[in-house]
Amino acid sequence: MRFQVLGPLRIAGGPEVVVLPPSKPTILLASLLLRPDAVVTTDFLRQAIWGDDEPASARAALHTCVLRLRRTFAKYGIAEAAIESVPGGYRVVVEDGALDLVRFRELRDGARAVRDPEAELCLLREALSLWQGAPLSNVPSDFLRRGELPGLVEERLSVVERACDIELALGRCGQALVELWAASRAHPGHERFREQLIEALYRSGRKADALAEYREVKRHLREELGVDPGPALRRLELRMLRGDSLGPPPPAAPAGEPARAARDVTGGSPAAGPGSRPAAAIAPPEGNPPSAPVPGPVPFTAVSSFTGRAAESAAVAARLTADRSGPALVVISGAPGIGKTALALHVAQLVGDHFPGGRFAVGMTRTDGTPRTPEEVAAELRGMAATGATSAAGAGDDDRGVLLLLDDVTDPALVRPLLPTGAGSAAVLTSRLGLAGLVAAHGGWATRLDALAEDESYRLLSAALGEARAGAEPEAVRELAAACGHFPLALRIAAARLLTRPRLAVADCVARLREDPMRRLSLPDDPRMSVPRVLGEALRRLDPRLADAFLRIGAAPPAPLPVTGAASLLGIPPVPAEEILEQLADAGLLEEEPAGRFRMHELLRVFARCATGFQDDSPALPSRR
Repeated sequence: MRFQVLGPLRIAGGPEVVVLPPSKPTILLASLLLRPDAVVTTDFLRQAIWGDDEPASARAALHTCVLRLRRTFAKYGIAEAAIESVPGGYRVVVEDGALDLVRFRELRDGARAVRDPEAELCLLREALSLWQGAPLSNVPSDFLRRGELPGLVEERLSVVERACDIELALGRCGQALVELWAASRAHPGHERFREQLIEALYRSGRKADALAEYREVKRHLREELGVDPGPALRRLELRMLRGDSLGPPPPAAPAGEPARAARDVTGGSPAAGPGSRPAAAIAPPEGNPPSAPVPGPVPFTAVSSFTGRAAESAAVAARLTADRSGPALVVISGAPGIGKTALALHVAQLVGDHFPGGRFAVGMTRTDGTPRTPEEVAAELRGMAATGATSAAGAGDDDRGVLLLLDDVTDPALVRPLLPTGAGSAAVLTSRLGLAGLVAAHGGWATRLDALAEDESYRLLSAALGEARAGAEPEAVRELAAACGHFPLALRIAAARLLTRPRLAVADCVARLREDPMRRLSLPDDPRMSVPRVLGEALRRLDPRLADAFLRIGAAPPAPLPVTGAASLLGIPPVPAEEILEQLADAGLLEEEPAGRFRMHELLRVFARCATGFQDDSPALPSRR
């Protein structure tokens, strides 16, 4: 069993995570876990639980809280002796690796001891990955919030600051920008974050944005605090105005791979020329810089050594090139992490010769998951085509011969104005939704991706790991593929973990993955490469009624679910139950089987169980099994 305080207070056992409800025993546990293996005085515990409203019987009430907490421990298989009564107070005994706060501090301290910046950054990113939101957000104690949480948050901010310092020192300004935007807005009084953000903008070639950010910092400090920027910020402004170099330039992007959000998938030279239009990102006008960050789409990176999906690739390519008399439309849908974008980019490479007007990929959502407006995407597409004589989208006959990839579509209404209309043009849409109405209205074609076949998963892992390593443990590689549910995203994360740990046996990786699949299917240095994050984002996009149904179905036994069974499970009539099942299937979170039955993929089921909270004394779905 593990305890997690870096986020809502939780108890985790294998794939199951119990989010404790706000209660006095929860406050007691939080108070003990903030000082693991140390004696916490009864005076401190009473202040944490009752504050200034301490009852006359507080001593007896505290003993009752301890008993209730021990009963909670017993319910989840934790020894009652984990809470020790000692002279003057209580102590919680935490085994090695059982508390995320201790692990966070171990990784932070270990990072301080290494000399290699890459190794230090890797440890810091792993430490930051342990944070799952605001610490102790389900602990209703003003005493702890005032006295304990500020120091805990400061520990995290110091790690974020150091990680961004390393990114800037290595010239990775673009990678640091996303985190610095968020940190500087969440903590506007933290001058070092603002200084790092300004430096990253300046060194990324966005001098106007950097100077505008400095002006915003100066205004905030004067109006809110009545002070001027510190010496470091003033020196930074002077160096920018003089045009000084502030550090090593960002690493050069490979040919045809601009570092900004949207990109030309031709793979050609960025030089302008017939049939070759690089993806030039549009910077805000210098006279009107943004006052707040607007997260853009994630940069597209074609998957190297693309494996599997031969039939799907051939079918999509044939649809895009069969009839050139008008525009073609193909929708690729499926569950989160199933490989929709990878397939779309792979096909774009296969059919490139058929689209002399260029191939352009752009995301339809920002990094925070919110949809982008058609006007915003159209402006970016015009910027992508700025070096050519024609428009990439929405320009009538000017978009002939263009292949447009619109990734992660959340609403068909947002893409209709962007679809090319010229002869020989085509659009590929990826979405978790089926987009049936769009396909029907525009005469398109749709394909829905399932998990990879066993042999395809094995080949993908073998290609990623290398034949020598995969051949040394072929059965373990197949077991790893099964443990990943044959989901491409999970497979590539597992492969990346093995590649960065050359001494780790594949069989050991399988054992660790089965012990805690959601935690192991995340990479600390790239938040996009995280199965729980991707699935969590999909859950947040759902209507709350659908999200609740998904979690309840995930808690049910893993068997095909008929409509009548769903109606009984959800406590609603069969007709609305069927509608919910169909909507979850359309969102890629259920698989429809013959005879009107629905099944949840095991990887999604594990996530659903991890994401489900429990009530105080009677656990909500799912129950422990």
